[in-house]
Amino acid sequence: MVQQTARFDDRYYRRFYGKGGAHDRAQVEHLATGVHHMAAWWGVPVRSVLDVGAGMGFWRDWYRTTHPTVKVRSIDVSEYACATWGHERRDIADWRPRGQFDLVVCHSVLQYVDDERVVRAIDHLVGATRSLLYLELPTRDDLRHLVDRSATDMEVFHRTGKWYRSHLELHLRQVGAGLWVPRNGVPMYELEAAGR
Repeated sequence: MVQQTARFDDRYYRRFYGKGGAHDRAQVEHLATGVHHMAAWWGVPVRSVLDVGAGMGFWRDWYRTTHPTVKVRSIDVSEYACATWGHERRDIADWRPRGQFDLVVCHSVLQYVDDERVVRAIDHLVGATRSLLYLELPTRDDLRHLVDRSATDMEVFHRTGKWYRSHLELHLRQVGAGLWVPRNGVPMYELEAAGR
């Protein structure tokens, strides 16, 4: 399966991000609040954010409303999403950001990127992350046993968690709840982070 950016159209967003979909604005606002406060708990000042696969712009809008001094750069591969919600049209598998961001958000993106390009996408995410990466995506087990199939797009790559970790853990440590930090980044207590 090759990523087809045209499929991320009005119908896609109404289906998966509207009422009854996998994510809505209120859920993402709760999530953004939690991620931002965890960063504060670890002493990470969030002054810049890169939102990859920004879709309807929920993360960007939350930051603009609650922390208007934070600089947010939002990108998406969808021509429709970029035209509708004002993102830059970029593909993280092909585009390597210049510089780093305090927080990189990659919310429900990598499961759409084909095997040939997903490793590049991970490398670009790692390179963009100064302090904290929030990564959410369903694994093969999640798609089989956890997700609500009526609200989740199942036409994605079904990779194992082990596969993703084998690439992410080369440079990052998982610290729980979808959060990752660079290996030589934020100091963590032994039981806060997986691995050393």
